[in-house]
Amino acid sequence: MKTLKFLVLALTLVLNSNSLNAQDNETQSLNEGSINDQFEYILRKSGNFKGTTGQQYEAVNRNMLTTLQAHTIDSLKTLQSKLDNSNSTIQTQQKEINGLKSNLGSTQSTLDATNLEKNNMSLLGLPMSKTSYNILMWTIIGGLLTLLLIFIFKFKTSNSVTRATKKTLAETEEEFEEHRRSALEREQKVRRQLQDELNKQKE
Repeated sequence: MKTLKFLVLALTLVLNSNSLNAQDNETQSLNEGSINDQFEYILRKSGNFKGTTGQQYEAVNRNMLTTLQAHTIDSLKTLQSKLDNSNSTIQTQQKEINGLKSNLGSTQSTLDATNLEKNNMSLLGLPMSKTSYNILMWTIIGGLLTLLLIFIFKFKTSNSVTRATKKTLAETEEEFEEHRRSALEREQKVRRQLQDELNKQKE
């Protein structure tokens, strides 16, 4: 009787040990790999049986399904957390992009204003483009150069006329002096002749 009890106890322990080993293998397999691998594992471990109508059924261990459900929920939570982090990162980057766009627009406006100010000049309080300013300045410079050339030409002409006039005046003065000497000599000669005649008459 004792021997029979011992054999039943030993057989029970062996069966429980095999069951525990099987559960450990299932648990290890369910805790490893992707969700798809865990589904495949459950499908492999599920048992087939026929119903009363002859239709095929699959029997799945409830603990395995519960474990798979927990793993699936954890994976979904992880994915949701990653998605939330990605959305947060995207929103942060979008804000940075919007800020950069705003700064770029402000910089572009400043650059446009600087280029406009650089390409425009003020003359006597009147704004004008750099091209118009250059044209006006070169026109003024050209006009001044033209006036300078005209002045130089007129000065040279006037100088030539002045020199010719001075030369003519000198010649005229020389001729006048020569004529005055001749007239003086004639006058003196006439006076001498007159004096001689007076002297003759007195005698």
